[in-house]
Amino acid sequence: MDDSTHPPRGSRSIDDSRVLAALTHPLRRRLIDLLKVDGPATVGQLAGRTGQAVGNVSHHLKVLAESTLIEEAPELARDRRERWWRLADRELAWARADFDGDPVSEAVADAAGSILLERQVELVRAWALRRSGYPAAWQDGCAISTQSWLRLTPEEARELAADLHAVIQKWADRPVPEDGRARETVLAFSHAVPAQP
Repeated sequence: MDDSTHPPRGSRSIDDSRVLAALTHPLRRRLIDLLKVDGPATVGQLAGRTGQAVGNVSHHLKVLAESTLIEEAPELARDRRERWWRLADRELAWARADFDGDPVSEAVADAAGSILLERQVELVRAWALRRSGYPAAWQDGCAISTQSWLRLTPEEARELAADLHAVIQKWADRPVPEDGRARETVLAFSHAVPAQP
């Protein structure tokens, strides 16, 4: 469901480790993803989509709301008991360097980065298991895996990161055409990190 009457605000840069800490749980990260992809939802709907108990989902939504990552959407409720939730911001961004200098903040940022990477790897592995059940059009070149070893300065690495982000953001920002064609939800992500072969 898309709530066009009160859409989420734009991009938010997270620089508070207490807010980032709310994203250091796999279920909360998944709830954020579901609200981003599917739009506003009730606790019951999110429990059904995640296979979690309503009470557990409710607890994690409360943590996200206290961190102002999500907010209530009361205009969607049919009665006083029904509570709808939506993202507070369309995009969330944070940089590990913003948390340097404080051991607790550094640990929170490392945990958030680790959970995000684990989720990305989990989804790629899940695709490998489901791939044979998809039509040939999806199996043939739509899912990509690419890597290159580059020699870069820190400035060049930042330029590469900006280029990769811009390509993905171009597709993320485009309005989904209403042309009657079936579309899958696709996760696109990139990493470029100093490493040794």
